[in-house]
Amino acid sequence: MSKSGFKGVDFGASPRMDTPPDSPEKETHTWEFPLRLKNTDETTSQSLSHRRKASWERNLVIPLSPGFRSTIEVPAVRSPDADSAQFMHHLSAAPSTKERRLSRNSFGASLPIPVSKRQSRLSISSTHEAGSPPREILTSHIQDVLADKVKAAKNMAFVFDIDGVLVHGDRLIPQGQQVLDMLNGDNQLGIKIPHIFLTNGSGKPELARTEQLAKILKNPISTEQFIQSHTPMRALAEYYGTVLVVGGEGYRCREVAEEYGFKDIIVPNDIVAWDPSVAPYRVFTDEERASSRPRDFSKTNIEAILVFSDSRDYATDMQIIVDLLRSENGRLGTLAADPVSQRIPIYFSQGDVLCPTEHPYPRMSQGAFRIGLEAMYKALTGVELERVVYGKPELATYKYADEVMASWMDALHGEERVPANIYMIGDNPASDIVGGNMYGWNTCLVRTGVFQGGDNDEENPASFGVFKNVWEAVTAACRAQLGDDFVFKWDERAVNPLMHDMHAASAVEV
Repeated sequence: MSKSGFKGVDFGASPRMDTPPDSPEKETHTWEFPLRLKNTDETTSQSLSHRRKASWERNLVIPLSPGFRSTIEVPAVRSPDADSAQFMHHLSAAPSTKERRLSRNSFGASLPIPVSKRQSRLSISSTHEAGSPPREILTSHIQDVLADKVKAAKNMAFVFDIDGVLVHGDRLIPQGQQVLDMLNGDNQLGIKIPHIFLTNGSGKPELARTEQLAKILKNPISTEQFIQSHTPMRALAEYYGTVLVVGGEGYRCREVAEEYGFKDIIVPNDIVAWDPSVAPYRVFTDEERASSRPRDFSKTNIEAILVFSDSRDYATDMQIIVDLLRSENGRLGTLAADPVSQRIPIYFSQGDVLCPTEHPYPRMSQGAFRIGLEAMYKALTGVELERVVYGKPELATYKYADEVMASWMDALHGEERVPANIYMIGDNPASDIVGGNMYGWNTCLVRTGVFQGGDNDEENPASFGVFKNVWEAVTAACRAQLGDDFVFKWDERAVNPLMHDMHAASAVEV
């Protein structure tokens, strides 16, 4: 027990025996903690008091940048999957119990989140017929009459996974558009109900992805309400100069990294163009060679490896990453004497093993690549690979989502806070549901993606229930918060006095 009177279990820790069972010495315990948070925002902390939190200092202090409110420290951890004992992604494993002071992989990522004031967008804007009151006046009237429902609507929010919930690849799930129409104001109150998008998808800049989704879903989507798996990784640009960026189609991930502010970005094609023998089985085309940026990588120190998206060439990407992890300080062509102290850090944007696509069965995702890489690294070095993983269900991503939600609430309603009733709508029990449950959200599992099981997932059951599609999930949540009489359609005739007069006149004429 600490001097403060708290035990390790109070912070979600588990005890590990440090003294062998047959030792005559008095046994001691070391507490292993699953994740370390450093929350400098007292207001956010108070608004989230219903969730269990832990806060303590690390040896390495990361300064806050001006204009940023909070910092999250994410320690690198060893995978529970690397020894092939398990093949599904779990929550962050406990930090290494072995002293790793010389390993730069123990450096945690800082995730500052910018705060900016915006003009309130309480009611939906739309055109109105000549002679009719503006839509804003009508919505203001009905919201005054139904003030209790307005208060409840502003105290709830939705977090949507995308693939398997709203769309299948580039194909619309019809209920996805219907839900966004309703949340964007096509409802009884004419009010925008807060919602953000939290996806383990990646590989494109946020603006390109939101524009693509807006076109498919026929609803506006702002980058301010959108988090994809590598969005929090933009903070790493402040700490690393030369980085290897892996994954994605073509050179899109290089473009994303450039947009995030990384200064010197290398992709695997650059290395293959420099030395084709690095990937002996790779067929390297003239077009790929012309678009690459080779240099003498035997004279370049790569400071970190960032897996932004799914690998399109497992063999080449895995070979280059393993070469770098085994090198001296990230210099290709070298082999480190110590696979720990000279190893550069590696970051993965998400850990899903499977993801839904247009194929009838889910396909392997970045988590499968990570597991294979970890197993290969251990086979070659005998050491478990420490790494940082973002995306669902990692705690840092949910903390980041809280900040985005508060910011979006400010944009919609002029109230910078996290609503009390948050509903996570997802199709993957191993990421959407387990992460939402862990963070205290109401979780809804839909049957339009990965999950095709029975009444509920046995290992990670949704707390609010399982639904046929996203419309059924969202309307059930709205009824729970706004009442069974809440109407999921804006009816101008019900609140427009001019239309009442027109209706009465037509009745007289008949």
